[in-house]
Amino acid sequence: MSNLHVSPAAFKVAAFYKFADFSGFLRLKPDLAEFCCARGIRGTIILADEGINGTVAGTAEAIDALVDHLNETFPLQGAELKFSQAEAMPFLRMKVRVKEEIVTLRAPEVKPSEAVGTYVAAEDWNALIGREDVVLLDTRNDYEAELGTFEGAIDPHTRSFVEFKDFVARNLDPERDRKVAMFCTGGIRCEKASAYLLSKGFEEVFHLKGGILKYLETVPKEESRWQGECFVFDERVSVTHGLAEGDATLCRGCRRPLTAADRAHPDYREGVCCAHCADAPRSGARERQRQIEIASARGERHMGDEAAAHAQENLEKKKARRQASQDAAKAPVSDGGNS
Repeated sequence: MSNLHVSPAAFKVAAFYKFADFSGFLRLKPDLAEFCCARGIRGTIILADEGINGTVAGTAEAIDALVDHLNETFPLQGAELKFSQAEAMPFLRMKVRVKEEIVTLRAPEVKPSEAVGTYVAAEDWNALIGREDVVLLDTRNDYEAELGTFEGAIDPHTRSFVEFKDFVARNLDPERDRKVAMFCTGGIRCEKASAYLLSKGFEEVFHLKGGILKYLETVPKEESRWQGECFVFDERVSVTHGLAEGDATLCRGCRRPLTAADRAHPDYREGVCCAHCADAPRSGARERQRQIEIASARGERHMGDEAAAHAQENLEKKKARRQASQDAAKAPVSDGGNS
């Protein structure tokens, strides 16, 4: 597994998962939590009988040590493992959780460790989804697909992955839909979704290996069929081509990702609500924001909301990055001294 070089000022982010029989390793939860906390690593690792799933961040040295530790403790060989970087720590704390599933579908008959669809490498994805006989399916939730998706993809409009089963029952037919290609953020949901379709009689099921993140890392922007930004479940909020941090921010009222257009909506209020949740009762969010503003006016730090302060820091960095990009675009181009 290759390591991604990052500058000393950046945080290295590792996303990994593997479906396998991990039932004998669940007792190691305390050791894994202690290992991460001792090295300043933050994020979430989920352990279940069906496998391991995690996204964590820390210094390059700490993340490299964790990968080595996992390889000694768990059979990570063959796991999906991706590295990226973040300008600021994208997680607030470290959590190691034991759950029934590493990605919840509530279909116990589905076992991705035994059978999944056909993997398609990022560099081969464009050719597959360009075919007219292929049904292209986004297996993520509605708010993720709204931020960005592949050209021509079907959005199932699910609010949780569990609803994917109902979408399949209502909209797909193995006799009609002979070839189904699907994608998700990092590949994990597609592993389970493809296994589910196979169990329902679909014969040709394909999924993007490494997910959208691998595609954005691998495929040049000028050749890309990806539109928008890719939502990620940390304080970066979104990434774009080359896995650079995107411009999306989170609504602190409903936790939906927001584009620049969303933030320009009359119903948007920073730290409180957006157009999606403006009509919902948000007294807690409003009071929290009021206290933050009071503390700011007094020159004090609002101690009750580290998450909001962390998000605000990231937002300011994104604003500065956008401004720098705009200034660079307006700057006159030097002719190198030639008239």
